Amino acid sequence: MPLIARPDPSEYGSYYGTYINKVPEGDVIDILERQRKEMQQLLADLPADKADYRYAPGKWSIKEVIGHMADAERIFSYRALRFARGDRTPLASFDENEYVLNANFAERSIVDLAEEYDAVRQATMTLVRNLSPDSFIRKGTASEKEFTVRALIYVVAGHERHHLLLLRERYLS
Repeated sequence: MPLIARPDPSEYGSYYGTYINKVPEGDVIDILERQRKEMQQLLADLPADKADYRYAPGKWSIKEVIGHMADAERIFSYRALRFARGDRTPLASFDENEYVLNANFAERSIVDLAEEYDAVRQATMTLVRNLSPDSFIRKGTASEKEFTVRALIYVVAGHERHHLLLLRERYLS
């Protein structure tokens, strides 16, 4: 599979540059795989009694962060799938706080959340590996912003990197 070029800022809304700019240089599929392994190790090493930890009142717990990461990746990947298949129907935004509020992540084990996260990432990587090269520059609209498929793939990687850094700095330091 050819290298998926880093998207130009014209391929996504400026807010999403926050995530895309966190993605290191290299093959984004390799980066997604390294992230998957890194996250699995982090979660395997996490003491069960730390999983409900919140670094401040009103902030998400570690479980909620992991659940949010899986939910957001599903949504970003779904958008990429739709646009890759030529579907130009505008897609609505989502309220991540409502998703977390209604997900009951606190009732699940960290092991279960780690398995779900891993399954979502595996599905994302399978999707990306099997897209045709010309599909990466196809466009669609989500959250009232135009995206290319490759921009959404980079958003997936950058969103995870963003939350992994927050987990390390604010939850696990």
